[in-house]
Amino acid sequence: MKNFVVKTLANAGALAVAIWLFGGITLTGDDEITGKAIGSLLLVALVFGLVNFLVKPIVKLLTLPLFILTLGLITLVVNALMLLLTSWLAEQFDLSFHVDGFWTAVLGALVISVVSWALNVLLPDGD
Repeated sequence: MKNFVVKTLANAGALAVAIWLFGGITLTGDDEITGKAIGSLLLVALVFGLVNFLVKPIVKLLTLPLFILTLGLITLVVNALMLLLTSWLAEQFDLSFHVDGFWTAVLGALVISVVSWALNVLLPDGD
């Protein structure tokens, strides 16, 4: 359970950095940090974690030949698609998170991957 909380907090931090860096990734209509924005960020991080846990392995299995052919570079595209799926699901749940386009999603996914990795290294995982 502690590992799940740590990964969710790392995802929330990584999403916050991507929102801060890119104007095409938005959480709310205003620039203020409020309790609602933090709650929305945590919920989006949960959705993002679920998408990565449930959907990403299936997509990686189906695109295995592309992983081999591109020596793993297709991972950026898969991560961008997972971010776009998270954006779509967030809109369905009225979470006010949106990613503007594919290239914004690629850059956002790259930043999220690096920041999430760094936060997972820094935060204790309870193992």
